[in-house]
Parts: sequence; C-alpha cells; structure tokens
Amino acid sequence: MKMGNRLLRGALMLTGVNLLLRFGSTGFQVWLSGRIGAAGIGLLQLILSVNMLSLTLGAAGGRTTAMYLTAEALGKKRPADADRLLHGCFVYSILCSGVVSAGAFAMGPWLARGWICSMDALPALRTWAAFLPVVCLTGVMTGYFTAANRIGTLAAVEVAEQAFSIFVTAAVLTGVTDRAGACRAVVLGTCLGSVLTLSCLMVLYARRGTNGESRIPTAGPILKCAIPLAVADDLKAGISALENLMVPRRLALFSGAGDPLAAFGRVSGMVFPLMMLPAAILSSLAEVLIPELARCRAVGSKTRVRYLIRRN
Repeated sequence: MKMGNRLLRGALMLTGVNLLLRFGSTGFQVWLSGRIGAAGIGLLQLILSVNMLSLTLGAAGGRTTAMYLTAEALGKKRPADADRLLHGCFVYSILCSGVVSAGAFAMGPWLARGWICSMDALPALRTWAAFLPVVCLTGVMTGYFTAANRIGTLAAVEVAEQAFSIFVTAAVLTGVTDRAGACRAVVLGTCLGSVLTLSCLMVLYARRGTNGESRIPTAGPILKCAIPLAVADDLKAGISALENLMVPRRLALFSGAGDPLAAFGRVSGMVFPLMMLPAAILSSLAEVLIPELARCRAVGSKTRVRYLIRRN
C-alpha cells in the first residue's frame, strides 16, 4: 500500500472512531447528568481538570516520545531497537508517574479542600492517583501501536475500553446515592478501562514474538525528546486546570448565577464537548502524522517530509 493511502486510511479510521467515542461520551454525559445533577457534573469536571493535570505531569511526554522514537526505529527496519526504546519509555513512565501518583495521593485532602473546595472530591482524586501509573503506561503502549501502524487494533481496543468504562460506571452508580461516590464511580470506570486497554495491548505485543537484541542507548534519546514535550504539556495543562478551577469561584461573585457549580457543569460538561466535536478530525490527523514524519526522517526522505507538512 502506498504511503499516502496508508496515511489517509489511518486518519479516516481514527477520525471515525474518535467521533464515535465522542458521541458515546456525550450521550453518557447526558445520562450521567440525570443521575447526579448539574452540580454533580460541575464537581466532576473540576476533579477531571485536576486529574488531567496529574496525568500530564505523570506522563511527562512519554506517549509522544514512545511514538516518535519507535516509529523512527521501525522506519530504519530495526524492530529490536524499537523494542529497546519502548522498554526505556516504560521505565521512564513508571518513574515519572510513580512519583506524581504518590504526591497526588498524599496531597489529595489539600487538593480537595484548597483547589476544588469540596471534600466530596477526595475519594475520586485518590482513586485516580492509585491508577495513574497504569494510565500513563497505557499511553506509552498506544503510542507504540500508532507508530507500528496498528491503527485498526487501536480502534477496536479503544471502543472496547469506552464500552467497558461506561458499563463499570453504570454498575457502580446503581448502589450510589451521594455525590462523592458518584464522582468516584466515574473515575473508577475510566481507570479500569485503562487497565483493560493496557492488558490487551501487552498481550498483543507479547504475541508478536521477539526481534533479537539491541544495545543502543535509550536514556539520552528519551530524555532529549521527552523533557521539552513534558514542559510544554505541563504548562498547557496547568493553565487549563487553573482556568477551570477559577470559573466557579468567579461565578459565585454574581448573585444572578444561582448555583455556580451547576452552571459550570452545564457549560463544561455539556456545551464544550459538543463544540469540540470537530477537533476529532485534527487530532486524528496529528496522531498518524507524527509517526509518519518520524519514519520519513529515519530514511532521509526530506522531500516527503516537506510534502506532508505543506499538505497538512
């Protein structure tokens, strides 16, 4: 298959899956708002903002680094080097996410009281902190499978992950009546979905066999690629989390706002997801473009690199 056709097919497949997942997530959000109310959705969005910040800190650029470096090695027809780089990214992710996980778990009460201003957030924050290394390792594995052009496999696993997460969340919510338990149920469903994805991808990775041994250095290339990505991602995630945490507080200053948390829940939980649906197209294109550029760079195809950049 020609490179252009492969790139287009991968982008179209990811776009379709992303749109399907976003529609499913939006529908689930509507059902969830009926269970826990707009104020509950608002609290959940604040929790997810803090969780996303901790995820970005814990990932530390590991997913994109694994995608780029392994794609480059595979582009040079060196699968053993790709395996070694993937193992190095695993170690890097475990170290970074482990530190952030321990910090987030210990700081849970302070984050709930000082940032979110509700101790109802504590169970969900600590549940997320406990599963954070698994979520970060899942990102590394999805990066590798994208680099290996296993888009169909990833699409199937992602659909299964979301279906499983929704099922777990709905099952746990059956016996939950309080807001704290409801938010924890949603976070638990997401975390167990990541456990399922990581397990599936690890099994598929192990089944493809061994590619021999490699002695290339890994620490230098990984740190050189991951650290700039981590700094940029952390700054962006920090600003986004700060914005979300400030909105309910600012709304509380206006008497006509009613319940600030409920107003924030309606906007961030329902309006923004619908507005951001078109972003699935751009994110899918970027997802397949990064490894393609890495493969072209690995074989010295500067002409195709310029062509892809101009076209996209």
